[in-house]
Amino acid sequence: MEPQAKRRKEMDGYDTESWDILPVLSDEQSQDTELLPAYAAPIIEKRETSRLVRELSLIYPLPGLQHIKRVRACKNKNSPHPLEVIVCLVKDVQEVTDGKGVTLADLSFDSGGLGEPFIVQIPATPPLTRPQFEKASKHWPTSFHEDKQITSALKGQLFTAAQKAKIQEYMTAAIQAAKSGQERGMDAVGAVIVDPESEQIVAVGHDCKNGSHPLHHAVMVCIDLVACGQGGGAYNYDRYPACRYSSQESFRNSCKDVNEKDTGLPYICTGYDLYVTREPCVMCAMALVHSRISRVFYGASSVDGAMGTKYKIHCQKDLNHRFEVFKGVMIKTCEALIRK
Repeated sequence: MEPQAKRRKEMDGYDTESWDILPVLSDEQSQDTELLPAYAAPIIEKRETSRLVRELSLIYPLPGLQHIKRVRACKNKNSPHPLEVIVCLVKDVQEVTDGKGVTLADLSFDSGGLGEPFIVQIPATPPLTRPQFEKASKHWPTSFHEDKQITSALKGQLFTAAQKAKIQEYMTAAIQAAKSGQERGMDAVGAVIVDPESEQIVAVGHDCKNGSHPLHHAVMVCIDLVACGQGGGAYNYDRYPACRYSSQESFRNSCKDVNEKDTGLPYICTGYDLYVTREPCVMCAMALVHSRISRVFYGASSVDGAMGTKYKIHCQKDLNHRFEVFKGVMIKTCEALIRK
């Protein structure tokens, strides 16, 4: 008899090894390293290193560049001078040198122990991720406080095999909802909201904007269904049997201790995860902010997507709630829904 996992793979036509879960990071975390031109010089007299660094820090401080290490080992292994030091930024002496290269005579301190300056490119901002750190280090050494969770996420290694199988299970439910909506003339987009602590699917929804309301995107439907399960909600989805929510009693049994209303029920989506087949738009992204979602997982990107493609709503620092976003879940199947 074949193993159950292999049989399930054949039945579903999909396996967890065919896709990766990648984080959608902020622009600061994902942008290329910006460089600044600076003058460096070889340290000819090694015993002068401490004095040179001390005097340079007073005369030519590097404001906003605390991540830059002032001294580095010489890249040329054959050099008779093993160390090099950042003297100053090019902009700090441009007026003095009239745009020409700086010489030791131009420097307003005792430059004894230094060789002739040369231009290098140094990272303008501190690296926030390991890829940024590796790129920055090719130019000049910097300090780096690594977030190992982000490093693992960028490698696609943040989730275990068992967690990934569970994520596929939830996205499969969203895909099924998308297909149900498509059969009723809606856009093929589905979503589910999950309580990760109890591993319970709290609500399932699909696009309904071509039927009940023009603003009823799949995510908006799901959020409203969660509210319905908490004794609220604004709309009725009886026309769409695939759109459903857990019973009131189920909510009471799984509600969180934090952010509870007087009813004893959790505040909308606090602590919950969303799985959606297509990247949410701005409206849906802001609704997720207001409803206090914890994490979002999506499959296919969208041209007007607000979680990585066109905007990154979840990273906006001036909003009072932010959440994690991951993309690429069952991406081929989710993209196939869009093409149909």
